Amino acid sequence: MRHILDVLGPDTMAVIPPSCMAIISGPQPFSSLRIPVYQPTLESSAAAASGLRRALDATGRPDTQVIVLAGDGGTYDIGFQCLSSAAERNENILYFCLDNEGYMNTGAQKSSSTPQYARTGSTPAGKLTRKKNMSAIMAAHGVPYVATASIGHLADLRRKVAKAKAIRGMRFITLLIPCLDGWGVADDGALTTARHAVESGAFPLYEIEDGRRYTLNHTERSCTLSSYLSLQRRYRHLTAEQIDSLQAGIDEAWADLLQRTAASKTPAN
Repeated sequence: MRHILDVLGPDTMAVIPPSCMAIISGPQPFSSLRIPVYQPTLESSAAAASGLRRALDATGRPDTQVIVLAGDGGTYDIGFQCLSSAAERNENILYFCLDNEGYMNTGAQKSSSTPQYARTGSTPAGKLTRKKNMSAIMAAHGVPYVATASIGHLADLRRKVAKAKAIRGMRFITLLIPCLDGWGVADDGALTTARHAVESGAFPLYEIEDGRRYTLNHTERSCTLSSYLSLQRRYRHLTAEQIDSLQAGIDEAWADLLQRTAASKTPAN
């Protein structure tokens, strides 16, 4: 959060729904972020941000950044209707999904961002369905900017925040943040786990502009999926066949990203 706000600057207002981030930012009307913070209901973040944006524009403050800081539960699931509507309208807001792949604030239950086979409080034998591809869904709305980022690659994150700041319209960044308790990661293992997620291809770093132009930001997979999974207690129950199945899915998604990136570089006829 310090890096995001350092890039955005003090002329920023945040909308934060119920989440771990809401607890960190403090009880309304107070804020530990040194910027104004509004806490709406869990399902209404994008709608609240849209209203705040229009109020600022009406009072002559078009350059004030309006951001949303929401978890994956409040983005992929409960808040998706408002988010999709805001994207359809191309509201001029910058939406950050702080993705820790589950409802971690209430006991580590699964969300639609939880990866397949991950063990959670509501899927003790492992989640049966795949993680929702939110970046592709947001890109399908044709918004100006969609990106993924990771706390393990801060230079990439800061560059993307700066780029998004300079764009008008809906901007959406998914930021992978391991939850130590929910993922079963060592107390000093968050950054290592986040880096392994990127370097194994489990969480690739890329950008999508205007819904069609793809840029892959980290092009080498320098560690294995097994090494990434081994850092987390939520995957300790996996069989070799399940790991192979996850690897096949990641390989397929990686090949699709490479294809889309290559197609984006091909001049239109």
